[in-house]
Amino acid sequence: MRIFVWLVRAAIFFTLFAFALNNQQEAGIRWFFGQEWRAPMVFIVLAAFALGCAFGVFAMVPAWWRHRRVARKHAPVISASADMPTVAPAREITIPHPPRDGL
Repeated sequence: MRIFVWLVRAAIFFTLFAFALNNQQEAGIRWFFGQEWRAPMVFIVLAAFALGCAFGVFAMVPAWWRHRRVARKHAPVISASADMPTVAPAREITIPHPPRDGL
């Protein structure tokens, strides 16, 4: 299984490397007010990917904080129950007495 994972990683790496080598021509992004950024296309794609990842992480931050707050609120309840040993309740055991002779 590990070999398969490394083969997939190598295939992805070489695919992206070939993409970078094939897209070295210059491209431009036109901004507002006549501004333009010119760079190799691979850098533009990389910048768009990085900005998308950063936007996704920043969009998830409020949900992460909310989940942490709820987890911190319930942490004492969880830790208190985790400290208690989990054993089965004791059953009542009856031991029969041997019969008494002569009494």
